[in-house]
Amino acid sequence: MKIAIVGKPVKEEVLPYVKALFDNLLQRGITVTVSESFAELLAPSLTLPSQIEFFNRQTSLREVSYMLSLGGDGTLLDAVTYVGPLQIPILGINMGRLGFLASVPYAQLEAAIDTLLKGHYTFDERSLIHLDSDQEVFDGINFGLNEFSILKRDTSSMIAVHTYIDGEYLNSYWADGLIVATPTGSTGYSLSCGGPVMMPQTNNFVISPVCPHNLNVRPLVVSDRSVISFEIEGRSTRYLVSLDSRSRPVDATIQLAIRREDFNARLVKLNQVNFLTTLRTKMHWGLDQRNG
Repeated sequence: MKIAIVGKPVKEEVLPYVKALFDNLLQRGITVTVSESFAELLAPSLTLPSQIEFFNRQTSLREVSYMLSLGGDGTLLDAVTYVGPLQIPILGINMGRLGFLASVPYAQLEAAIDTLLKGHYTFDERSLIHLDSDQEVFDGINFGLNEFSILKRDTSSMIAVHTYIDGEYLNSYWADGLIVATPTGSTGYSLSCGGPVMMPQTNNFVISPVCPHNLNVRPLVVSDRSVISFEIEGRSTRYLVSLDSRSRPVDATIQLAIRREDFNARLVKLNQVNFLTTLRTKMHWGLDQRNG
């Protein structure tokens, strides 16, 4: 068995858990491969065992059985870009703050690995969003787990995003930007803009304007079988487009269209973790002090 590991900077108190993870896996005879970027972050404070292998975005991961994401939700989003169409199962270990997707606390890391290797888990298939454009924007990694967004680049005046669904005109959004979120992304940026929370297996996108100028414009839920295309207009000639946490500047001549990706992200769900529990505990969904 081979396990890949990606991660972000970890606090000093977390380092013993990371070291114990490497030792645990190697003692079990598991081949461990670590992303080069994570290895560089660990180098000043932790010497990795000599048996560990390393990978980057050009390395084939076809032999990997699982990927561990050590960090927060942003780290897990990055892990999805490494896995892509291989759909390698990803287990998120929370070493950040909220940990909505990376829901396993780092203090329970050893127990989580035992559960994983015993096969006591299920797969949580999450739909992805795909960007088609006439110019290369994201170096071939044209998909994301949470959302696609178009945003004004600076403090200039609002922009107009003319939006079409399957070629039919929907609306011109005069706003600071526009978000198209997956069900997974409905609890992120879209939610902060007034969008609804969608259950993970819902086959929809939600279109949410960012600070719209029109009071009668509200988030809209559409089928993820739709193709959503855009034309951008504004006083500025440069805008930002983003897939999850990756942002790139573009000009108004670019042609953009969004659809559902052909493959999914396969998240490992341990037996004691489910979406509704996470919604209540992490986001205090429905919390009422009168019932406390």
